[in-house]
Amino acid sequence: MLDFGSVRLEFGTMIFQVVVFLILLLLVSRFALKPAMSILQKRQENIEGQIAAAEKANAEAQGLLQEQRAELKKVREEAQAILDRAKKQAEVEGQEIMAASQARAERMIEDAKLEINREKEKAIASVRDQVAGLSVLLASKIIEKEMSEAEQQDTIEQFMRQVGGQV
Repeated sequence: MLDFGSVRLEFGTMIFQVVVFLILLLLVSRFALKPAMSILQKRQENIEGQIAAAEKANAEAQGLLQEQRAELKKVREEAQAILDRAKKQAEVEGQEIMAASQARAERMIEDAKLEINREKEKAIASVRDQVAGLSVLLASKIIEKEMSEAEQQDTIEQFMRQVGGQV
């Protein structure tokens, strides 16, 4: 026994208390602490599994997002290519229409020129026929009477006035 004034320590009681404490510690460790630790360990494993599953789902979502972005980009490029082809086709068709219209206009102009030339030739032939007829008429009038040079000139002028009225 140790005596410190008001506090006395007995070795036998102290050893007994230490042994009882160790026994209690062993019993608590075996029956309370191990099951609690087991539950905490299972809970930790469950949480870690959920975190791993969430990370895996997140990685899959990121992969799908990348695939969707790539697909969207591909679709946009295809749409742009279709628009470009349509524009080119429209330009080609426009040029073909313009060329066809130009060719048709040129044919119409050429046909009109040919028609004008035919009408001109008809008019010239008609004038020739009339001049020939009038010349014959003039010659017959001149032959019918023999005239002096002044009379012939008067007859020609009179004839020209008549012809001018007919033409």
